[in-house]
Amino acid sequence: MDKRTLDILKILEEHFPDAKSELKFDTPYQLLVAVVLSAQCTDKRVNQVTEKLFRVAGTPEDMLKLSVGEIESYIFSCGFYKHKARFLHDLSYDIVHRFGGRVPDTKKELESLAGVGKKTANVVYAVAFDGQAIAVDTHVFRVSNRLGITDSKNVETSQKQLEEAIPPELWSKSHHWLLLFGRYVCKSQNPNCGSCYVRQYCKYINKGV
Repeated sequence: MDKRTLDILKILEEHFPDAKSELKFDTPYQLLVAVVLSAQCTDKRVNQVTEKLFRVAGTPEDMLKLSVGEIESYIFSCGFYKHKARFLHDLSYDIVHRFGGRVPDTKKELESLAGVGKKTANVVYAVAFDGQAIAVDTHVFRVSNRLGITDSKNVETSQKQLEEAIPPELWSKSHHWLLLFGRYVCKSQNPNCGSCYVRQYCKYINKGV
């Protein structure tokens, strides 16, 4: 447990007291679909796409009624739509035929689904099933390095360092605090350093990282 990290998280909690996923969904399956679509795409765009997609394919059974090409036509604006359409079809097949139509509720089983990696599994496990997990996306990776919580050049090492610095009972909340801080304050380009409320902890503010 790292006191400096806890001090940072306490401040972030004060600014994002109701932090949660900004993806719109009604079921674990819909969350899983949205998270898959969110790779290299904004949550705002994903929500626009899923609003229409879920009207016709809000369950894995209904998704399988669509051809991969039809899925592509719904999601093309999310980017990498050919790969994502195949993932959505195949993971839906896995859920229906391997898990009886139920999205599995463990990280190991989630990662066994087609196209589902550690980050996606961690998000679904934490958000849909109230598990404790840190999903290291681009925002979490950038912010944790800038604030000196981690010192890493890859996601795997960052996740290990975050898990060591943060108490397990705060993993899921911390993911959202760091993500939202990165999305709205500590942006990749032109971060709002002048109005940053954890500026005193930033190890890279004078290095342009």
